[in-house]
Amino acid sequence: MSPTYLAARYEGGGVIAATPLEGGAPPPGHVHVAPAYTGICGTDLHVVHGDMDARVHPPAVIGHETAGHVVAVGEGVEGWQPGDAVTVVPLHADGTCPACLAGHGHVCQHLTFLGVDSPGALAERWEVPADTLLRLPADLPMRTAALLEPTAVAVHDVHRARVVAGEAVVVVGGGPVGLLVALVARERGAHVLVVEPDEARRRTAAGLGLDAVPADDDAVAEEVRRRTGEAGAAVAFEVSGTQPGLDTAVAVLAVRGRLCQVGIHPRPRTLDLHRVFWRELELLGARLYTREDWAEAVALVHDGRLPVADLVSDVVPLAEVATAFERLAAGGAVKVLVDCRPGSSVDERDQR
Repeated sequence: MSPTYLAARYEGGGVIAATPLEGGAPPPGHVHVAPAYTGICGTDLHVVHGDMDARVHPPAVIGHETAGHVVAVGEGVEGWQPGDAVTVVPLHADGTCPACLAGHGHVCQHLTFLGVDSPGALAERWEVPADTLLRLPADLPMRTAALLEPTAVAVHDVHRARVVAGEAVVVVGGGPVGLLVALVARERGAHVLVVEPDEARRRTAAGLGLDAVPADDDAVAEEVRRRTGEAGAAVAFEVSGTQPGLDTAVAVLAVRGRLCQVGIHPRPRTLDLHRVFWRELELLGARLYTREDWAEAVALVHDGRLPVADLVSDVVPLAEVATAFERLAAGGAVKVLVDCRPGSSVDERDQR
């Protein structure tokens, strides 16, 4: 009889629960990773709320922000062995579509996103293609490394927006990705302002040394005028995924300002195209990341230039995964991690 392992499955109807599943050996070209910590993100919330049922068919194991160790390797896998500390770049491109052939495999037209389109990392075991692994520095704590995926998102966003030192940047939305975008932009030398309606998240931003204001249009406009001499921001990142957030991001931009759209909008939104025309604004989409973005994210986190561990609001054991989703959906929390180590409990303090 094959051994069993615990996994968090989306069962449909807003239900996610930890369930024992039957294991086995990894197939050729694949490895088994034992996640130590897996983060919950907005995409996971969308899945559990039923917004992505067209792609995620219950019952489905979800999750993609993780760090852990290799525990088994399949036939033909070279360069990896049990015990290696790794994270997973959860993208599998076909390599043949026009986007891939143009060098944009991270937005492959037939992309498989691990943890959404295939089983994910909210589990004691995760089977992934070997070419998705990324080796971690041996001294990087697993709990910190679990935030590398959203950090890579932020690095990609800042690259897409072409942020340079000295520019005024407004980040609309102070959730995990918004705060990481703000930190990466600040590391680039930009002058950053975060717009966030939730007071607890503004306190988190302040604790990271970021300036944050409530989502009040008049107050935001006044602060941006004060900072820029009435010119407006060079770059605005829309990370809220809301119509008011989009309106704010467009309104704060200077002539020839750049709007970087990061937030996921589950339905079409209204865009003030007259203002886009009047100020010659640019609209840039930013989705996912490249391997180069991941390499930069690892360097920024490993060198201590980004205090990503300070974003963790709570850690919940895998057996209580439903509680983790409830805490995040309730608001106020920034990043909730699930401890996927077998037998873990909320009382454990081991950071590795």
